[in-house]
Amino acid sequence: MIKENILRIREEIAKAAEISGRKPEDITLVAASKTKPTDYIKEAIAAGVDAVGENRVQEMMEKHDEGAYQGAPLHFIGHLQSNKVNKVVGVCDLIESVSSKRLLEQIGRRAEALGITQNVLLEVNVGKEPQKTGIIPEETEETLEYASHIRGIKVSGLMAIPPFFEENEKNCYYFDIMFKLFVDMSAKKYDNVSVRLLSMGMSDTYIDAIRYGSNMVRVGSAIFGYR
Repeated sequence: MIKENILRIREEIAKAAEISGRKPEDITLVAASKTKPTDYIKEAIAAGVDAVGENRVQEMMEKHDEGAYQGAPLHFIGHLQSNKVNKVVGVCDLIESVSSKRLLEQIGRRAEALGITQNVLLEVNVGKEPQKTGIIPEETEETLEYASHIRGIKVSGLMAIPPFFEENEKNCYYFDIMFKLFVDMSAKKYDNVSVRLLSMGMSDTYIDAIRYGSNMVRVGSAIFGYR
């Protein structure tokens, strides 16, 4: 079932990419594997997902020890607590959910200590929802400029978890805001910053997100089901 789901999702990605004037290979499919066992993840990697994304540090570490992610880049896509930074830096190829200047600094210090450069995305709270982490859109440029002075990191783009609505039009409203912000920020020239990735869209919304400019989608239940 996982293989069949991924084939279907790839077809839908291709159609959405074409509508937005891009190629299917321009879109990165991240399998969001929270609570899913190692054998499911291996099956998804064998079926051709581009990366695997985990939400919880402890779960990620356990699966990592089991060899769950061999053959695909590993992304951290959940809320990252300060006291878990050392367990994620250098293990994940990309940390998508960097939600504050403080986290940027902590990640940079850990990466420097390891002698590496950690790729990250800046999480934007596009809906300005108080229960969610992330910087507000108006603070994005300032935060990117701040990041340019931090050693050990490279900011490769933006990530967002917009408010979810049953009506597509409302979801697309926030996708449009994020895409315009992405275009503006991609034109900025800072050290350590190259805004080329826009990670937005999940199982219920990835088609619309791609149509509105997303080039990285985090898909969980549509791949793995609700098992």
